[in-house]
Amino acid sequence: MSDHTICIIGVDIGTSSTKSVLREANGGVRTVFQQSYTTQHPQPGYSEQRPEDILEAVKNAIREAAKLAGNAPLAIAFSSAMHSIMAVNRDGVALTPFMIWADNRSESSAQALRSSSEGGEIYRQTGTPIHAMSPLCKIHWLREHQPALFMEAALFIGIKEYVFHHFFGTYIVDHSIASATGLFNMHTLQWSKTALAAAGVKAGQLSCPVPASYVISGLSPAMAAELEIPANTPFVVGASDGCLAQLGSGAMDEGHATLTIGTSGAVRMAGNRPLTDAHQRLFTYLLTDNVYITGGASNNGGVVLQWLVRDFLQQPLTALNGLVQEALATSPGKLLCLPYLLGERAPIWNSAASAAFIGIQPQHTPAHFTRAVLEGICFALYSIKTALQETAGPVRKISVSGGFTNAPGWIQLLADIFGQPMYLQQASDASALGAVILAAEVLGLHITPMAIPEAEQVFYPDEIRHLQYEEKYQRFLQLYEQLASFMTAY
Repeated sequence: MSDHTICIIGVDIGTSSTKSVLREANGGVRTVFQQSYTTQHPQPGYSEQRPEDILEAVKNAIREAAKLAGNAPLAIAFSSAMHSIMAVNRDGVALTPFMIWADNRSESSAQALRSSSEGGEIYRQTGTPIHAMSPLCKIHWLREHQPALFMEAALFIGIKEYVFHHFFGTYIVDHSIASATGLFNMHTLQWSKTALAAAGVKAGQLSCPVPASYVISGLSPAMAAELEIPANTPFVVGASDGCLAQLGSGAMDEGHATLTIGTSGAVRMAGNRPLTDAHQRLFTYLLTDNVYITGGASNNGGVVLQWLVRDFLQQPLTALNGLVQEALATSPGKLLCLPYLLGERAPIWNSAASAAFIGIQPQHTPAHFTRAVLEGICFALYSIKTALQETAGPVRKISVSGGFTNAPGWIQLLADIFGQPMYLQQASDASALGAVILAAEVLGLHITPMAIPEAEQVFYPDEIRHLQYEEKYQRFLQLYEQLASFMTAY
């Protein structure tokens, strides 16, 4: 096959936007389109998105990539955010908006399931900590709080399932997305009977699980015309954004972790075993049927900084970059921040967790508060890395990516807190690239991941500062333990 015919489109359906990338004739991969959408918060704890907004963005992402390609794509592959759920009736009509990962309304359900006799077994089977983020808890909440709607629902589906049903009229879910629902047995690759019983649904009310490499084609003529691609274009179902980011980052070797900070944050590492943590601090999700991604995600990344600037400091978001630079120029101080503005996932899994500043003194300026937030975000990620190392083994290398890498001082702060070098990747869109790499493997082609050692910039830790931060980190952990009992859910 000549190289000029190689054209693969990767589509990443994210929390704030959908983007598409194109594998070009020269072997490079570049972003060609991005369309944002909004999240609605109609009540405290609610985080919802309109399915039609996401579908429109996906269609536009495919269409624009196909136009730029100039020839028919060999395949279109998908990455998607995890943990979304929507109820639909027998005709496929949406009965609810998408409840996305940040939706915390089901915390009462999570508490009930965690403390139940089946809670530990559900975690061991699914690898998903029992938390309000998971579809398991969201469905349980709908059953308890909206029984009429629950009875009307024929299926409960996620974002990618909705898109594929619109394109092909069938409900399928890849093993990777399924493994993040809290309803999927990662050992048997089937829906967990224990989790289904806890949620009060049957397997037939969920999509049919398929491998990440599953290929489907056969668009209707009208849909093919709308997307401006041939009707027989192969669609590779793909996997979750977190798992594919690991693949796209080239971090598949033992002990190689990835750390990302965007709206939220995460630390992950690949392995060949379905690990679970004795303290239920970490998730394990499938990438493919013999590759597992273990790690933890934080709710509180850049979103906390946006809140600090816009709502707390009452400044325009355009001032954010300047404030971050000013904060990083200050010296570490006593001011301490718990960054749990949106509750928290790993490693504490407490939707009722809330943010706090401790140690405020008259000399503290907006720069000091900003620095405390930056440090708090890093401390939260450091706690995930600690749990990951205890469960999955030594973390020998950490590759960093995400919007925060635009501030080199923030990367240096991470290196100082972790006491490890941080390897900056010079490209973005790891999840979409991971989808392209997966599709290429299905087609028998080869595409190099973005993490080329020669292209990495390394940030080495300052050992003296690391010792200072280690002491401050211990106070961070103690502060949460002391305040946790005062934090209440909605």
